[in-house]
Amino acid sequence: MTKMQLTPQQAIELVTEAFGAAGMPSALARPAAHALVLAEQEGLPSHGLARAPFYAAQMRTGKVIANAAPVVQRDGAVIRVDAGFGLAFAAIEEGAKAARDVARELGVAIVSVTHSHHFGVAGQAVEPFAREGLVALALANAPAAMAPWGGNRALYGTNPIAFAAPRMAGDPLVIDLSLSHVARGKVMLAQKAGQPIPADWALDIHGNPTTDPTAAMAGTMLPTGGAKGAALALMVELLSAGLAGANFGYAASSLFDDVGPAPDLAHFILVLDPARFAPGFTERAEAMLSAIEAQEGARLPGARRMAERAARRDTIEIPRQLHDTLAGLAKT
Repeated sequence: MTKMQLTPQQAIELVTEAFGAAGMPSALARPAAHALVLAEQEGLPSHGLARAPFYAAQMRTGKVIANAAPVVQRDGAVIRVDAGFGLAFAAIEEGAKAARDVARELGVAIVSVTHSHHFGVAGQAVEPFAREGLVALALANAPAAMAPWGGNRALYGTNPIAFAAPRMAGDPLVIDLSLSHVARGKVMLAQKAGQPIPADWALDIHGNPTTDPTAAMAGTMLPTGGAKGAALALMVELLSAGLAGANFGYAASSLFDDVGPAPDLAHFILVLDPARFAPGFTERAEAMLSAIEAQEGARLPGARRMAERAARRDTIEIPRQLHDTLAGLAKT
């Protein structure tokens, strides 16, 4: 497959132009473009520029409202954000701006985003808080891709969970995981590449393990940790869509086509100011994290992703076909 190299800024401009051609104002397109490019830098192409053509197509059909500006309302420690059936990224950004001030004021802030879309790389939603000395936990639901434990019909999304905490120096701790054994986007990439998947990723429509990505996309993803992962997925559905009044996973439309109604997904972000708790949180956290790093063979969650980001600080590489698709979208 022919590859093409771009600087991160070139890639951001390319995606911004493609979204602009689909009707999205620059102020909304740039947060989305930045999130997709950062995913590429972190070695997560399943959540990177490959998503952009799907987003643009959905804007053109109205499944995504291209010019939907997020509406933010505060009620005490709760910050409600209505994404207006647009993309998630600007809504998350606006909710985060309000949450910083509220968390400093009250010690805690909760962001509830409704009428939203794909959450993207969940770690991106929490990392900025940790860089400012705060602790954050994020949850989001997604279209149904996992059955309840023992069931045979998908009800839950793959529902990511992310957590971030500050360190004494350098990059914060960022934990980002999907509640499926792997992210469904990886199955999608394997399907597009015509490559098999490992047998422990998904089940087909008959409930049998499959190495065929097409059969996996039609079937269900396997939860991480078995019954425990399925229970966590249910928890995420209730804290995100349940509190926000959005669609549960089984009612949400696909993120990978441009037909039907908006997915209407939801996100939940809890932000804590550790200064309002027992003194010395960052120092105590550093003692734990250093003890992990001191063990031979051990690695902190998120360390590989930070290393990938540093390696791609100046250049990312994407398939030329994807570049040409985006360039074509930018001109139409």
